[in-house]
Amino acid sequence: MAECIFCGIVEGSIPSKKVYEDEHVVAFHDISPAAPVHLLVIPKKHIASIQEVGEEDAVTMGRIFSAINHLAQEFGLSEKGFRIVNNCGQEGGQTVFHLHFHLLGGRQLTWPPG
Repeated sequence: MAECIFCGIVEGSIPSKKVYEDEHVVAFHDISPAAPVHLLVIPKKHIASIQEVGEEDAVTMGRIFSAINHLAQEFGLSEKGFRIVNNCGQEGGQTVFHLHFHLLGGRQLTWPPG
């Protein structure tokens, strides 16, 4: 998708501070961090939202959560905890319509987020 910013990051035409990449997943620093560690973990395949995930995406989804676990360990979040957030749809707060998960940590997180 030519107009998708995350597809541009996957392709390398839009710069990002990548911290992880494999054949299914890319992870990079969020440009507007809400916590000391704020990474975005995305599939390389364009999937607009969690509502479009199908059975054919099972391997990709597994790799996303494996990457999140790896990154939580790498960034020192595993011991004290972290948050994983996925916003779905306009009313759910989704602003980029390419499936992505926010990995947040490095401080005490509150609920509701704010």
